[in-house]
Amino acid sequence: MKWRSLEESAPGLDARPLREILAERKELIAKYVPAETQAVHARAVAELKQQRLPSNILPVGAKAPAFHLQNHDGKNVSSSDLLAKGRLVLCFIRGRWCPFCVAQLEAMNLVLPEIEQAGATFAAISPQTVQQSFFMRDQHKLRFPLLSDAGNKVARQFGLTYRIPEEQEAVYRKAFVNLPFVNGDDNWELPIPATYIIDRDGTALYASANEDYTERPEPEDIVCFLQTPR
Repeated sequence: MKWRSLEESAPGLDARPLREILAERKELIAKYVPAETQAVHARAVAELKQQRLPSNILPVGAKAPAFHLQNHDGKNVSSSDLLAKGRLVLCFIRGRWCPFCVAQLEAMNLVLPEIEQAGATFAAISPQTVQQSFFMRDQHKLRFPLLSDAGNKVARQFGLTYRIPEEQEAVYRKAFVNLPFVNGDDNWELPIPATYIIDRDGTALYASANEDYTERPEPEDIVCFLQTPR
């Protein structure tokens, strides 16, 4: 269940562009994961791209749904509390078991001071339990809230939720990716990884959602967006 963090696997912090880190992880998967398993994941991504209608996902210009969630310490956090501090950068991730989610959050952790200097806050949302969020934050030394979206209720309002195909579920079970345990329910649902920038009035200023979980927006692009006058 544990993906080794950059801090654990190499001395110092990995300050390479996120795209390079993700490419390296994809290369390792191509080298060490059986071809038939890779094919299952590729089919799942392709099917998701065919099934998902773009209109389902919250677009730029729309009002983001308000939410109340528990953070990694079990404390209640509301979107209104976060937006009271300024613009909100919000990442929807799959969970601590996903190496691409880990890479993204570690990379966002590095640019957190720049996000805050631009007058914004950052938070990540996943369907994993509060305990799993606590473990993730502690393991990877993250300095922002990890919010637990039980049952993907908030992700569903953003139009991001999907049910894992049965053949992919079987692969995850064999690899000990126990989503019922990690997420605290038996629905085998995940959010499409997505990044939003939400204005103080709740309007989505930026949206990036990709059915291919191995692709994520570059943190420096997020910072640049926040720093550009609008």
